[in-house]
Amino acid sequence: MRLPEPRGPITEALQSLRGVDVGLAVDQVTGAVDSHTSPLLDCDDAQLALWLLYELHYQGFDDVDPRAEWSPQVIAVRGHLERRFEAELRELTRVEVEKRLNIEEPIAERLFAMMSDDDSPRLAQYVQREITTTQLRELLVHRSVYHLKEADPHTWAVPRLRGRAKVALMEIQFDEYGAGRAGDMHSTLFAQTMTRCGLDSTYGAYVDVVPGYTLAASNAMSLFGLHRRLRGAAAGHLAAFEATSALPNRRYAAGVRRLGYGDEAARYFDEHVEADAVHEQVAVREMCGALVSDEPECEPDVLFGAATCLAIDGLAAGRLLDSWRGGRSALLRPMVELASG
Repeated sequence: MRLPEPRGPITEALQSLRGVDVGLAVDQVTGAVDSHTSPLLDCDDAQLALWLLYELHYQGFDDVDPRAEWSPQVIAVRGHLERRFEAELRELTRVEVEKRLNIEEPIAERLFAMMSDDDSPRLAQYVQREITTTQLRELLVHRSVYHLKEADPHTWAVPRLRGRAKVALMEIQFDEYGAGRAGDMHSTLFAQTMTRCGLDSTYGAYVDVVPGYTLAASNAMSLFGLHRRLRGAAAGHLAAFEATSALPNRRYAAGVRRLGYGDEAARYFDEHVEADAVHEQVAVREMCGALVSDEPECEPDVLFGAATCLAIDGLAAGRLLDSWRGGRSALLRPMVELASG
């Protein structure tokens, strides 16, 4: 994968990462960030910049020196973006987190209640009943940003947890990585679904065409996973991610079959119906329950992480549905252009 094309002054300034020398004009990049007065959560340029900087810790880029991962300039720029992004996420979820903090119940019951009360747009129902072939392929393109590296962002939390919480997280991640079988890794299964649906399953193939709100979902996971102080948020995010997965994936599988792609294309979603029904209990009751019991100071961030997952997923679902119901593509370039290109 090569460095994505810039979308504005922030990512334009990051193009200097190309080549054998690691160097960034920190003031130029941070100045571009500060000049952007609207929320970064909804800024294509800022979210691509943050995604790009996080990706240095994952697969990296063919045209960027691997040493850039720990370049002091890179870390300085990333930290500048992160501080504002985190502040926006905390404000976005503040009311929900405060509400759940003031309830005298075990953390697991509060997390399940938060998810039950969530009124985000019902994307899975649309996929099951109405989505077209083109829209399904667009959905897979959006999801590929995370699902082709599925589980990796939350795995950063493993060395940051201890005891029962660590064991619970490892139980979940073992399944995510195929339970010892490389062909059953969830990222591999998702790649197979993309191939069956006529898409390029190469890691990072569609980063240049997904909007900022899609990148923000991945960025929130990386933010939580890469900071030890946010280990509670990483656990809460994973708990919400797993506990809101089983039924939607059943609907996604039905939509895939309705469009005639068959069992092989639906296998990824089928796998999550059964697996995530178990994972939600492990994540919410065992991982988050143990973490809050052993480290009570993590409780607010567990709720923060869960609320962030629901809020960003809800934002993305609303944007996708608005585009499709309005007869528009939900990508920066429509599927027809990608096919012809």
